[in-house]
Amino acid sequence: MKLFSYKNKKNVTNFKCSCCGKIYDEVPLTFGSEFPMYYYTIPQNEISKRIEYQKSLCVIDNHFFHRVRLTIPINDYEENLNFDIWTTISEDNFIKRNQDWTNPNRINNEPYFGWLQNEIPTYENTLNLEIITKENEPDIIPNAFIINENHPLYDDQKNGISFKKAEEIVQKILKEYHK
Repeated sequence: MKLFSYKNKKNVTNFKCSCCGKIYDEVPLTFGSEFPMYYYTIPQNEISKRIEYQKSLCVIDNHFFHRVRLTIPINDYEENLNFDIWTTISEDNFIKRNQDWTNPNRINNEPYFGWLQNEIPTYENTLNLEIITKENEPDIIPNAFIINENHPLYDDQKNGISFKKAEEIVQKILKEYHK
C-alpha cells in the first residue's frame, strides 16, 4: 500500500507512528495501491508490451481494471478510512467509463461489478472479493462497495468502525509500509 496524504479536518495533531516514531501532523487515513495485483506477476522486461496504464485505468493482457475508493466510516470521527484500490471491470464497462469520463451524468450509470484486485491491509483474503462500483462526478474516484456479506470488510464498511480501531489499522499499515 502506498501512503497518500489526506486532509484531517478534526485537526488531531501529533499522530505518532509506533514502529518508527515519526510524528505526523495528522492521522493518515487514505492508503492506496499503485497497481492491481496482476501487474506484479508480469516480468519486468514484458511490462511495456503487455500493460497499458493510466492513473485510474489499466489493461493487462486484455484484462481490464479501474481504480476505485473503498471507504470505511469512522463512527466517532469526522473523516473516513479510505483505500484506493483496483478492481476488475468488464470490457464493455471499461469502454463506458472511458466514454463517460467527463460526463457529469455518469453518476446515473448502473453500478459496475468487479473483483477486488488488491489485498487490503489488516483484512485477510480480500483479493477477488466481489465488489460493485458506483460512479461519482468527473474528477472524483468511484466508490466501491464489498458485496461478500460473510467478510469482515463488508461488516466494517456497512457498520463503520471506531476511531480507536482506525488508529490500530493505520499503525499496522505504517509498520508494514516502513519495512
